[in-house]
Amino acid sequence: MRLLNGLKTTMTSTSMMTTPNVTLASSRRDRRMFPPRIVARRQNVRATTQRLSTQPLILVLSAGAFALYLVLAWRVRRRPQSQLDLRATLLLQRLRSPLIARIFHGASWFGFRPQSLLLPSLTIVGFAVTGNRRESLYLVLAWLASLGSFFTKLVVRRPRPQDPLIRIVPAALRDTSFPSGHTIHYTAFWGLTAYFLRRCSSVPVALRRLLTSCLGALIALVGPSRVYLGHHWTSDVIGSYLFGGGWLGLLITAYQCGRQTQRE
Repeated sequence: MRLLNGLKTTMTSTSMMTTPNVTLASSRRDRRMFPPRIVARRQNVRATTQRLSTQPLILVLSAGAFALYLVLAWRVRRRPQSQLDLRATLLLQRLRSPLIARIFHGASWFGFRPQSLLLPSLTIVGFAVTGNRRESLYLVLAWLASLGSFFTKLVVRRPRPQDPLIRIVPAALRDTSFPSGHTIHYTAFWGLTAYFLRRCSSVPVALRRLLTSCLGALIALVGPSRVYLGHHWTSDVIGSYLFGGGWLGLLITAYQCGRQTQRE
């Protein structure tokens, strides 16, 4: 019995010590047994399977974001003024540092005309002329998220912040407050641009990381900047992140499904 127990222990420890990384071992075995073309195809199938497993989650999150956006729009239409919004604005505007002011001014600058029209147009043309026409088409669709802002403003008609306690920076503001067009545009358009840049193998890795980090920082800062400058309420910005994020999730899912269909 002792001998049998010793053999079982030895076999168990040996199997634990020799258990390899399944993915790595499978990849090495594929390289030995199959031609490079077959190996590349098998790797693409594995990557596609992983992407497909995330698509339902993205769709659910997008649907949830749109639902919350509609609930918030309905509430804002019923009660345009909110003490919570006022307190949040006053709290953020306590930050009187010149550096913070410049950062917030710079984050909002990209959303004003003419740069809000010129920069996206150049980005779309840049993708198209470099052979990424499909990506440029999806960027056009991302830009159309601004239509959601336009039609929501027509329905909700929330006034811009006018409270005497709020410091309002002069700017050419043409429409109502809910939602923030800046925030929707940044989240949908520049978010999708960052997604495409991250996948673009022709761009050096260091440059890709720099560009996607800058775009991510812009998206994160534009919402607080709109409140800091006195142009929007906090709930305007929250709703805009919800709508822009939902739109972005739908486009990413459609893009991934389209690529899979094209490969098949």
